[in-house]
Amino acid sequence: MAEVEEGRKSSEEFTDESEEEDSEEEPKLKYERLSNGVTEILQNDAASCMTVHDKFLALGTHFGKVFLLDIQGNVTQKLEISSVRINQISLDESGEHLGICSEDGKVQVFGLYTREGFHENFDCPIKVVALHPQFTRSNYKQFVTGGNKLLLYERNWLSRWKTSVLHEGEGTITNIQWRANLIAWANNVGVKIYDIGTKQRITNVLRDNVSLRPDMYPCSLCWKDNTTLIVGWGTSIKICVVKERNPTEMRDLPSRYVEIVSAFETEFFICGLAPLADQLVTLFFVKENSDHMDEEFRARPRLDIIQPLPENCEEISSDALTVRNFKGNECRDYRLEHSEGESLFYIISPKDIVVAKERDQDDHIDWLLEKKRYEEALMAAEISFKNIKRHDVQEIGMAYINHLVEKRDYDSAARKCQKVLGKNMELWENEVYRFKAIGQLKAISQYLPVGDLRLRPTIYEMILHEFLRTDYEGFATLIRQWPGELYNNMAIVQAITEHLKKDPMNSTLLTTLAELYTYDQRYDKALEIYLRLRHKDVYQLIGKHNLFSSIEDKIVLLMEFDKEKAVDMLLDNEDKISTDRVVEELADRPELLHVYLHKLFKRDHQKCQKYHERQISLYAEYDRPNLLPFLRDSTHCPLEKALEICQQRNFVEETVFLLSRMGNCRRALQMIMAELEDVDKAIEFAKEQDDAELWEDLISYSIDKPPFITGLLNNIGTHIDPILLIYRIKEGMEIPNLRDSLVKILQDYNLQILLREGCKKILVADSLSLLQKMHRTQMRGVRVDEDNICEACHTTILSSDMAKSFSVVVFHCRHMFHKECVPSPATIPGMQFCNICSAKRQGPGSGILEMKK
Repeated sequence: MAEVEEGRKSSEEFTDESEEEDSEEEPKLKYERLSNGVTEILQNDAASCMTVHDKFLALGTHFGKVFLLDIQGNVTQKLEISSVRINQISLDESGEHLGICSEDGKVQVFGLYTREGFHENFDCPIKVVALHPQFTRSNYKQFVTGGNKLLLYERNWLSRWKTSVLHEGEGTITNIQWRANLIAWANNVGVKIYDIGTKQRITNVLRDNVSLRPDMYPCSLCWKDNTTLIVGWGTSIKICVVKERNPTEMRDLPSRYVEIVSAFETEFFICGLAPLADQLVTLFFVKENSDHMDEEFRARPRLDIIQPLPENCEEISSDALTVRNFKGNECRDYRLEHSEGESLFYIISPKDIVVAKERDQDDHIDWLLEKKRYEEALMAAEISFKNIKRHDVQEIGMAYINHLVEKRDYDSAARKCQKVLGKNMELWENEVYRFKAIGQLKAISQYLPVGDLRLRPTIYEMILHEFLRTDYEGFATLIRQWPGELYNNMAIVQAITEHLKKDPMNSTLLTTLAELYTYDQRYDKALEIYLRLRHKDVYQLIGKHNLFSSIEDKIVLLMEFDKEKAVDMLLDNEDKISTDRVVEELADRPELLHVYLHKLFKRDHQKCQKYHERQISLYAEYDRPNLLPFLRDSTHCPLEKALEICQQRNFVEETVFLLSRMGNCRRALQMIMAELEDVDKAIEFAKEQDDAELWEDLISYSIDKPPFITGLLNNIGTHIDPILLIYRIKEGMEIPNLRDSLVKILQDYNLQILLREGCKKILVADSLSLLQKMHRTQMRGVRVDEDNICEACHTTILSSDMAKSFSVVVFHCRHMFHKECVPSPATIPGMQFCNICSAKRQGPGSGILEMKK
């Protein structure tokens, strides 16, 4: 079909613009006008009928000619059949035989590739002819004609044609459809179906609209499959299914019957029917009343897709078609033919032939683009990119990007570039320059390719310069996100340097410059900037690039910035910066030195032992809470020096600890009682030392202090005899909570008694249990066989001559001896012991001595 005008793009040709301009529902069909040779034919003649085959078309005209056309409408053969209207053309399934009938009564059936044929002239108009679907096969040389009668022609074995009248007497036959063994035809009364296999007429479907003239509103018939016939007449549609009758119900009835599974009315007059899966394509003739005149006028024909239901139908789509000369056409002037192979639907009118076709993915994408639904169009193209013909995914994507740019949705447009442009670097660069022209380089910067596929360095540099001019933070972000090899590093460094002349202390620019120096391996310059900014990444830079030799004189600066990170870094790299070097650098900053030595001591007590004496003063000055733990953990701390410092600062707890560690426990206890006045701590100290003299000193000191006595009564019951304290309490002294203290002493005593009794019971029970277990073990039999040997002579314990008597001694320890090999009894008469086990208890060599005895 040359110069194709498709679907909704050619709505001025085929569709009602007023119905579709604002429609958001996608059409189901697209339309093309059959042109080329057809255009010339219809300029001088008019179409009267057409038959469709998958391979070609056969067009009949009012002037009695039949044209064979290819699918594009080009004439391949012209047949001069008659001088009057061609009423019907019929093709068999193979497309090799053609049947033609005309208004002057001529009927011709012939092969397109053979000389055989049938030619007959009747004395009345022949309205329809239909070949057997399998006419090519010799057993099925049959066809029917319809005029005043329905005649069946069959060729016999003598190649003669036999004629049979299948039906007559009900007016002119206007339509015949032959499918498999079933012939359906329509006359003035209704529709009949004939089974040529059983030679039985199986149904008669009466027409509903009897007021309509059959010649003006002819019946439309089509087979959906071998058993389903669709009948359209006037405004009525019926779907009839041919079914097999139950053999028990046959009697004199045909073996088949017809069931009407769906029947409904339509709004307009039916010109043609065709199946589309489980739906129907219907061609309607529309006749409406004019608002401006009394007479009726003819509107454009409609092609609808409907979904049949049992008693009504659902409209799926509806298109008004602007066929040529539609205002002068009657209902009988339209026909609908279809090609089952490709779901093509041909709308035939006297001066125009329009082809309707199911819309494919390309058409779907066209419609989405027309509606500016670019996102859906792009997704549809990506899903079926192998099947679409007219569209390129990238082309659709570019249209979408252009649309987003027009809407000024620059971020979305830039984001789509990543998906649409893909690996096309030329398109990428074009888009970058377009975004530059509209001042939106920032929008596209986030989506540029920065992986294996890259643009020219000048593109990235151009964007970096734009950010450097307008947005320092965005510039810094890009520097961190983009690999350094994307652009000329030194050019960007130079640009930052120029900007720093105007703002020397801009931390964002300085940090970015340090990152660029790092990438360029100019670590000394990067370190200098990080230290100046006190930037947190300085420690990572030092560790990652081993810059410890550069920071030996900058330890104080690093410590001032972040003590914890600096100390951890120094301690983790003692092999690169020695402890002595760090201590030397921090000598003038004792508060920093303490932090370093404290962490070093926590890691390893031995590493800083030569600094323990200095640490005493550092802890006393800057960190007293950790002084006592240090004194406890250190084994290299000079105690006299530590005691002197603690006494000077009046650190009682630390002094007490040092005194006790130096062996002066009595002085330590005196300080606890005199200076701390803490009886609980004094008691705890006495418990730790477990010295009777300390308890005596404690009692002596506390005897005239009632609160101390209360504390002692509550705590000493499990360490010393409470009577020693109670006897020394003066009569008449008031002691707080004395009763409670005495009760507690008694409870502690009872508890001790209970514990002793409990332990005794457990010990007795365990002893008895073990004794019983030993007794059971010793009472068990011992297996003696040929594998056992005498522990003294090391020969087999059993005699080889079982007739001789022998004796065996087996001890509970499982050692075995011949009786004559057992050593003489021990010193205890009647008691015999295993000399091997006895030797083990007595020591090495004793067994030999025993054996000698």
